[in-house]
Amino acid sequence: MKRNVFTGALAMGMFAALALVPAAQAAKSVDVTLTAKETPTVIDNKGTTQLSWTFDGDVPGPVVRVDEGGTVNFTLINDAKNKNSHSIDFHAARVNVLNEFAPIKPGETKKFTFVATKPGVFFYHCGAPNMAQHIARGMFGVIIVDPKKNNKDYPKADREYVLIQSELYPNVDDVDAIMAGKWSNVVFNGGVLKYDPVHDPAATKTLVAKPGELVRVFFVNAGPHEFSAFHPIAGIWERAYPSGNPANIMYGMQTMVVGPGDAATFDLISPVPGGNAIVTHSLKQALTGAIAVIVFSDDADPAMGRGDNILVR
Repeated sequence: MKRNVFTGALAMGMFAALALVPAAQAAKSVDVTLTAKETPTVIDNKGTTQLSWTFDGDVPGPVVRVDEGGTVNFTLINDAKNKNSHSIDFHAARVNVLNEFAPIKPGETKKFTFVATKPGVFFYHCGAPNMAQHIARGMFGVIIVDPKKNNKDYPKADREYVLIQSELYPNVDDVDAIMAGKWSNVVFNGGVLKYDPVHDPAATKTLVAKPGELVRVFFVNAGPHEFSAFHPIAGIWERAYPSGNPANIMYGMQTMVVGPGDAATFDLISPVPGGNAIVTHSLKQALTGAIAVIVFSDDADPAMGRGDNILVR
């Protein structure tokens, strides 16, 4: 009898202790709707436009962000005014390419869900044929899957920026030229020298931070063809994370190659005021448009690189 009383008391005590442990919180789901729009977009600091194929009317498309383990409830709308079929390919998703990633015609809508099982920074793009043409015309963006928790090898950033490298083609209707890689410029975030007033006085935007702040750059190479040799002139990458996964960590990197369709996350700290020029160190690419200046100063705009301002339009 005493043994039974002891066992019962022990069980009750364990139950009470477990009741004090908070239940693990499930990762939140996010609802994401993107609309394929065929519309002119600005491709340089002079205001030159090109008829682009876009997600939500911008090149690149909106930043999608979800926690590791979270569910993405996705809706793709192909605007009825479009002339072409379009699709979505999320590199963060594990689905059926013949189903979820299949194209839809103008006026149609597609819905599907996926769980973001791996943390990191991932490419998304249109996969409708000709895929190279759809990417070259601007149908791409980034999805960030935040890890469940920060650690000493993936510290919390003071500021975050998204940079997506891609190629501009003089005639986006010329599929043969696109397939042959006959680009005129390589750019960040859809614009020639968009963040570089050093080489283009017409540029009105730079990325900013304060000296000593940890700046995290989420980088995607949209291609469709060229590799990137991603480098911070006058700086050193504190840490680099291939595919943005905190488990993939490299220290003190000067340059890291990121192939078309791939991505990586980079941490940068400047101990002094001044500037770093973020480039692809393939200089033909950089000097035709793929340069972004980060200005480090004590009076840096506190809103830049935070919240909705990590993709500078």
